[in-house]
Amino acid sequence: MSVTHGKMGLSLTQEILSHLGLANKTAAWGTLGTLRTFLSFSVDKDVQRLLKAIAGQGVDCIAILDVLTNRSREQRQLISRAFHERTQQGSGSAEDVALEILATRTPPQLRECLAVYKHNFQVDAAEDIKSETRGILRDLLLALAKGGREAYTGIIDYNLAAQDVQALKQAEGPSTERMWVLVFTQRNPEHLVRVLNQYQRDTGRELEKTVRARFHGAACVALLSLALVIRNTPLYFADKLHQALQETEPNYQVLMRILISRSETDLLSIRAEFRKKYGKSLYSSLQDAVKGDCRSALLALCRAEDL
Repeated sequence: MSVTHGKMGLSLTQEILSHLGLANKTAAWGTLGTLRTFLSFSVDKDVQRLLKAIAGQGVDCIAILDVLTNRSREQRQLISRAFHERTQQGSGSAEDVALEILATRTPPQLRECLAVYKHNFQVDAAEDIKSETRGILRDLLLALAKGGREAYTGIIDYNLAAQDVQALKQAEGPSTERMWVLVFTQRNPEHLVRVLNQYQRDTGRELEKTVRARFHGAACVALLSLALVIRNTPLYFADKLHQALQETEPNYQVLMRILISRSETDLLSIRAEFRKKYGKSLYSSLQDAVKGDCRSALLALCRAEDL
């Protein structure tokens, strides 16, 4: 994709998204308005269409206008938020790769990764994280790199879960990032699933909705990614594979990294989540999108079709 055209398309789309949100009193128009709720609305499909519209040699203005002038205000807000999250941090960025590895590897695997990193680059990964990132994203990555997440003992600590839920409810204001980092990086996954569910029961909304309102940019993306890893790690990887396949050219680095690293752990579960969410098997998606020498290797790692 041409950098100039890519930036132009991105700016055009963001400009339209920002202005279309101004129509915030649609109820006053009653049935005389020119725009109504799009019945077959899918935020994922709309965002993918917008991203494709700004890819390639030119900008597909017709596609952009077709999406953004045929969705209600509420639908445009969902598109705007999802589009912002997708364009803030791509699946191949250094920060995203670091988060994926630090958040999904077992303690022994993580120690090995960090040792190899130091051997290859003659510097601790933590030092590079400190110099290349900032804010809550840096704090999250550093905490994950320490490998201090508690191990699950089989004992349910209901009091600690209640305390964490209360702390997160009170940590919605400024200067409360430390609590988010502590809970998301130190508690064991089983405990965190209980915290996420209890938070929703107490507040009537998913914690992810609070994250979107409280944080922005890379910090928001990182926390949402961690929440998905906690809830459903195979789905997290299914989403990353789907995103890698939706780019103008498949992101071979992402595809190879995930298929190789998960082939001996949970690739069957990832395949199941992929088909469940996207209505098409991972194997068929790879067959359709991937070309060249990597195709046979990726299909061999994926192994089989899911009917």
